Amino acid sequence: MLPSPPAVGETAVTATPAAVARIPGQGHAGFRLRAIMTWILLLALLVGLFSRMDLDVALIAQKLPFMLGLRLSPDGFIQGAALTLVITALSMVFCTLLGVLAAAGRLSSSAVAFGCATFYTSLFRGTPLLVQVLIIYLALPQAGVVLGAFSSGIIALSFNYGAYLAETLRAGVIAIPRGQTEAAMALGLPRAIIITHVIAPQALRIIVPPVGSLFISMLKDSSLVSLMGLWELNFLAQSYGRSTYHYMEMLTTAAAIYWLMSIVLELFQGRLERHFGQGYTPHGTPR
Repeated sequence: MLPSPPAVGETAVTATPAAVARIPGQGHAGFRLRAIMTWILLLALLVGLFSRMDLDVALIAQKLPFMLGLRLSPDGFIQGAALTLVITALSMVFCTLLGVLAAAGRLSSSAVAFGCATFYTSLFRGTPLLVQVLIIYLALPQAGVVLGAFSSGIIALSFNYGAYLAETLRAGVIAIPRGQTEAAMALGLPRAIIITHVIAPQALRIIVPPVGSLFISMLKDSSLVSLMGLWELNFLAQSYGRSTYHYMEMLTTAAAIYWLMSIVLELFQGRLERHFGQGYTPHGTPR
């Protein structure tokens, strides 16, 4: 990383978990222990609250393997949380591709590329995701484009979150002081090296937290594909609730599974934040 004087962009870069960990008291084992104990206490209170509702634990145990996706659906396809994870993972991949392309267009000096990127981000950020899902799945057949429920859900999630991701990536890039790029160009570094070894390591320290939050939101919003009849987690919870008249058990179980999956993503996000918050050597490797 090339040195530069302090700037507004650099202030945002230093606000990382690694920097927070250096605040007196927050990096000590005592602080972490108290935080863990607080979590345990609040979780115990939450469990105690639900235990007073006389939930049918036997029914939850019976339906849990199906909701987790450990059993296949009647048509032999994956279902439950497993299907939710597959939809989310594929949407993340396509969302990232769309986000990078749109961010490049937003930063481009080409009026056409800039216009296309801004039109895309404005359209998909300015309309509800639910409406986009319904248009892709129900309205496009009127135009002769018929898509399955699985592909419709992935397309809707990818295009919607790709628009938000593009703005997040753009914000991370423009937060890097221009002097970094100018100094690298003055040294005669190739453009690809400047992007991968100068801009990207610094930008990642800024964009990882909001991008992690976006992907966690995507995981939860994948429940919208239940409207199209896919046997994902939310669809199964509602179906079992209707058939057994035990909505509380089924919906609570689904909420707990969503929460656990979100916690896993949060932990992975935290590791990335600590990794990119360490700083970089001139060769682009973590210090």
